[in-house]
Amino acid sequence: MSARALPETCCPSATLWLWAGHAVYLGPSLQLDYHSGSVLCFAGGVDAPFTLRDNASGQWCVRSAAVAPRTVHRIESHGERMLFAYFDPGASRAQAVFDRMITRHGEIGLTLDAESELLELAASPAPDPIAISECIRGPEIHEIDERILDAMEMVRGKPGAVGSAADLAAAVNLSTSRFLHLFAAEAGTSFRRYRLWARMLHVGAAVAAGDDLTRASVEAGFASPSHFSTAFNAMFGLSAVALLGGGAQVIVMES
Repeated sequence: MSARALPETCCPSATLWLWAGHAVYLGPSLQLDYHSGSVLCFAGGVDAPFTLRDNASGQWCVRSAAVAPRTVHRIESHGERMLFAYFDPGASRAQAVFDRMITRHGEIGLTLDAESELLELAASPAPDPIAISECIRGPEIHEIDERILDAMEMVRGKPGAVGSAADLAAAVNLSTSRFLHLFAAEAGTSFRRYRLWARMLHVGAAVAAGDDLTRASVEAGFASPSHFSTAFNAMFGLSAVALLGGGAQVIVMES
């Protein structure tokens, strides 16, 4: 798998929004070769259809598609801009994305039932990533337990300093087993996956503020810059250096 850096002339239109369990990219095609990621990927052709290929003989020309985690695929853009939305498999309502696709071919879903509305949102002069995400997967309707909200805030505040689940459970007056069960039920993903997203968000915010990628990844809790790069590549199926170093604007959401 390889990815070319974004052209400098396209930098202003390339934006990556990040928040726990989700990421939305809007801009020039990332020109990825065949690859697979560890999270669900949704693709939309903002200006024109695109061709989606699997690693067998499947080939479809569509305006929107969803690809399940660990599914090898390639997207060939036929327009200037693409929308990519990434959903952690454990994130709330992530699986609902496939329920909203009109047709299904194994681990690939084609044509969102709200495709027209989604493309209008993506083509807006001031796109709203939350609205885009909700259009794809549906709105969140769940109120989270205050203890889990406190724990999530601790993780986001200092992801590099958060160690074991036992320490965090004690901080919110829960047993470790109860904390892990309640966290997964309330947050929609496991504690370990949420902590990984929090560390990714920390790096994204630091890089957006002009910090060095190497320093930011270590401060976020990754063992090394290569550890961060490996985790980023596994999560999104693309290179962090190609994306973050290629001119894309990174915005970390406060949700």
